[in-house]
Amino acid sequence: MSGRPPPDAKRVLAERISAGGSSKPFAEVTADEVKARADELRAVTGWGPTAKVGSVARAWAELGRLMDEKQARTVADLEPDEVAQRAEKLWVVPPGGSLL
Repeated sequence: MSGRPPPDAKRVLAERISAGGSSKPFAEVTADEVKARADELRAVTGWGPTAKVGSVARAWAELGRLMDEKQARTVADLEPDEVAQRAEKLWVVPPGGSLL
């Protein structure tokens, strides 16, 4: 991220993502689902256009380690600001806040 402030934590936690076979608020994503997302993204990382997926996979793996360290069962169990600071790297919200 650049010098921009992190996105609003409430917005980030409410953002719906696909995890565990369903769409759910990011706040409800479990530690196991976070680790599965990291593994899934790592598996599709390659060269060319897919090379950028590697940094997103690493961000999900880091989130999984943080959840383990904090003994967080779901993303909501983490400090909201910790989550918001990672949201763009995870692509929970697009970098810069918009895909446009």
